[in-house]
Amino acid sequence: MSTPRRAVLGAALGGAAGAAVGLPAAGPAHATPAPAARAASWQQKWAPTASGDGLGAFETVEDDRADSHPAGLPHIYATGDNWRFTMHTVDRDTSTDRQRQEVTGLRTGSSSYLKWTQGQTWRITYSMYIPSSLKATTTFTHIMQMKQPGNGTSPIVVQSLRRVNGVQTIELNLPIAGVLVGRTALDPLHDRWTDVDFQLKVGNGMAGSVRWILKSGSTTVIDESRTGVDTFLADRVRPKWGIYRSLGDTSGSLQDTYLLLTDLRGYQLV
Repeated sequence: MSTPRRAVLGAALGGAAGAAVGLPAAGPAHATPAPAARAASWQQKWAPTASGDGLGAFETVEDDRADSHPAGLPHIYATGDNWRFTMHTVDRDTSTDRQRQEVTGLRTGSSSYLKWTQGQTWRITYSMYIPSSLKATTTFTHIMQMKQPGNGTSPIVVQSLRRVNGVQTIELNLPIAGVLVGRTALDPLHDRWTDVDFQLKVGNGMAGSVRWILKSGSTTVIDESRTGVDTFLADRVRPKWGIYRSLGDTSGSLQDTYLLLTDLRGYQLV
């Protein structure tokens, strides 16, 4: 089933850092004033389309990597303007207590992709369609992660669908920092497009920061920031999107479902 896409974020939201502009020192009347310092700004580095780039927009594709459900292939594919991630209840990851259909990274060519390294600040904007069949669970259901590439590495950032006292919510968490950035109700976001604006300064110890914005139409649903947090393990940070969920849910919320993404954009603060 495809879902019509709608218009998403156009102009960049706030959050770019600015540099102070000072007056030049006094000098001879004929001296040429020093150029003003240039304010930092977001520069677009990644703007794939589902119809044009398909799965080539991503560094890697993890589609049923355990070969648990060949009849369901492909679980991840481009359809019109959207990237679709399909999850069946019979799908299994290589760790059989969970399910995973995800893509990673921001590919910019056949053999090139963007690397988020320590000290850099990055921003991702996109729209996501969460159907009512993709429910929050009592255990983990992640729909976006930031991780260090490699097997067995801990997630640095997770955007998750979690049941809290029986209520379905969507939240952003920083697991290695032990920080909940924000949480809001999921039900009002079901069966409609939601705009995501996520910003990350890659920093070790207390040198990192994040900002997480969700918008539904013209309404800002949540806008939360954290500074002085750990957002780096080693090597680099790599985004992931899709459905990654535990089979340990006790609420009966696991169903055949899907997730749609569109208008993915990547920016660096320079």
